[in-house]
Amino acid sequence: MIYQPLDTLLHAELRLAVMSLLISNSEAEFPYIKEQTGATAGNLSVQIDKLSAAGYIKVKKTFKGKRPCTICRITSKGQKAFEAYVQALKSYLEVGKD
Repeated sequence: MIYQPLDTLLHAELRLAVMSLLISNSEAEFPYIKEQTGATAGNLSVQIDKLSAAGYIKVKKTFKGKRPCTICRITSKGQKAFEAYVQALKSYLEVGKD
């Protein structure tokens, strides 16, 4: 059996959680992602920057009234990377099925 390589960027727990949320919702505001993942604001910011630098998500900074609002949206590249990651995981799960 040949295993597909796992995307190391997505294999990190918090980045995988962010991508999983965005796969389900297309986009989400920073406080929602923070609440759902239980991450600190600082750590979440770093991981979002990494996903953004890879082109997996787009980050839009705007305002809601006078308050800053950060919105994360998954890109088509991010969707494809996530789907490939899931397929790679499945290749590892097939081990005992022969």
